Amino acid sequence: MEMSSSMATDAVAPRSDSSMALSGPAGRSGGLRLSGHFVLFGVATGLALATASECQSVTHIPSLMYGAVLWLWWAVIASAMWKLSQWVPEIASFSAKMIVAHLAVGSVLAFIHLVLLWALGFTPAGWGNETPASVWRYLMSPNRFGIEILVYGFVFSIIAIAQYQFRAQREEMRSLDLERQLSAAHLRALQMQLEPHFLFNTLNAITTLVELGRPQEAVEMLGYLNAILKTTLQRTTPERVPLAKEIELVENYLAIEQVRFADRLRLELKVDPGALDGLVPCFLLQPIVENAIRHGIAECENEGLIEASAIREGGLLRLRVCDTGSAATRRDQTEGHGIGLKNTRERLAHFYPDRFAMTAAALDAGGFEVAITIPYETLHR
Repeated sequence: MEMSSSMATDAVAPRSDSSMALSGPAGRSGGLRLSGHFVLFGVATGLALATASECQSVTHIPSLMYGAVLWLWWAVIASAMWKLSQWVPEIASFSAKMIVAHLAVGSVLAFIHLVLLWALGFTPAGWGNETPASVWRYLMSPNRFGIEILVYGFVFSIIAIAQYQFRAQREEMRSLDLERQLSAAHLRALQMQLEPHFLFNTLNAITTLVELGRPQEAVEMLGYLNAILKTTLQRTTPERVPLAKEIELVENYLAIEQVRFADRLRLELKVDPGALDGLVPCFLLQPIVENAIRHGIAECENEGLIEASAIREGGLLRLRVCDTGSAATRRDQTEGHGIGLKNTRERLAHFYPDRFAMTAAALDAGGFEVAITIPYETLHR
């Protein structure tokens, strides 16, 4: 085998727990996570203190109790509604049925809240001589009752919107995760289809050598096959590899074919040193070279030539494999219907959607050419 080598190669995931959790940069870096309930009750406590101060003083027990009952009541309702909406998502929906149900529940809670304020004897500042009946009329006035309903509606709306956003994020993450799993499974299926195809052809060639009484060449071929299989079996998932490793695999494959074809096979390999670090899908070039040998060189009565090149042009990596086989026998491959070319096209579409070009065509001067253009990417990018 003669080689003229100028190479001298995808919202932040929503939390699944039942608490409202707020995590910011500090939470990600230092592991700090503040419970949403803690924040909620903290805000309610602050409002209670402000109300007590407005009434008289934060040290005045009746004023402090008034602020606590006024605001912590809503913190408890908001916290309970959040928990319930996680167990029963329909509670945090804007359906007509739920809106009517929440109006009824809000009315009952507003009544209980106002009765609680009155029963504990809390009266607005400056009402020292008012009777309980007058305070009751004040607390149950349409304006007071309406404010309670509006606050309940505000709490419900905030929780419903937040739950909707969290559910949408969870569904989006599940969808993306499923898409990644399906994509990886499809890619793995393509690779499993490709590698047994190559393995079958190689083992068939080894069997032929043994039958022809050429055991030394069969042992030599098994050695090259062992080197290829070691590389293949080290991969647990489909991946991209540096072009240098892909070239090494192709050389081992060609060494196998050299045993079969002896002087009938000649290779000219020209690789730009600047392209060697570029990443390519594993087993990208081997099936193309295999096609060139199987459908091109194998049809030649005399010496056949395979030319392979790889160059980097800015942000692009251009790969080319051509052979001197008979063009007449390759017309049906121009669309890449064989396992190797079809596989190659599908894997390129997986790794570089809308960012690759692949042509497979018979040459006017005879032979066949496959040209691939992909983005130049390295492990450090």
